[in-house]
Amino acid sequence: MEQLSRKSTNVRKKINLISSTNFYSKVLEQYRSIRTNFNSYIKGLDYQTLLISSPNSGEGKSTIAANFAISLTQQGRRVLLIDADLRKPTLHLSFKTDNTFGLCDVLRGNILLEDSISKTDISNLDLLSSGSIPYNSSELLGSNEMEKLIEKVTGIYDVIIFDAPALLEVADGKIIASQCDGTILVLKWGKTKSDEALEAKKSLESTNAKVLGVILNEKD
Repeated sequence: MEQLSRKSTNVRKKINLISSTNFYSKVLEQYRSIRTNFNSYIKGLDYQTLLISSPNSGEGKSTIAANFAISLTQQGRRVLLIDADLRKPTLHLSFKTDNTFGLCDVLRGNILLEDSISKTDISNLDLLSSGSIPYNSSELLGSNEMEKLIEKVTGIYDVIIFDAPALLEVADGKIIASQCDGTILVLKWGKTKSDEALEAKKSLESTNAKVLGVILNEKD
């Protein structure tokens, strides 16, 4: 597997967002390094929709997704971050946005997409939270409505980042990955087992998903 970066920030129970104003922090430099490696990898290629996931829960995927999105906005890109973890959503808490309506409700046809997207305190970064907790998340994420949603947001934003459930726990992540231009796999040093990482990679490739690389989190 290609490796986008050897390190990132430590994973905590609560997602810590990098500052949009502190341009000299060590953590921000780590995300800049990830961003630089990503930009070099996709140079000349059209990778607009990205999935970020991990083999298991608790390996830092949501932290990576949120902070990577912020780092991209600092290059002037307009970014939409989508909480596609319809089972255990967290991003609305970190960005302090409403989660009454979100992705699930848009896919069900209960609300318009433009009415469900929230502005964040980060310039150029919008958030589509998960919304209602469905009983049939896999069916919703693999529906025609999901394809229409992706087609619509790619016409509005420069980059769309999906935070998806752990790949080895439910099928949701693989379903989204098959609809995205590329996937970044998050592994946790000292937690993710090598066979789990390989199994997650194979599960993505079985859906013809493109694995762009790996982000390896530091140990605590």
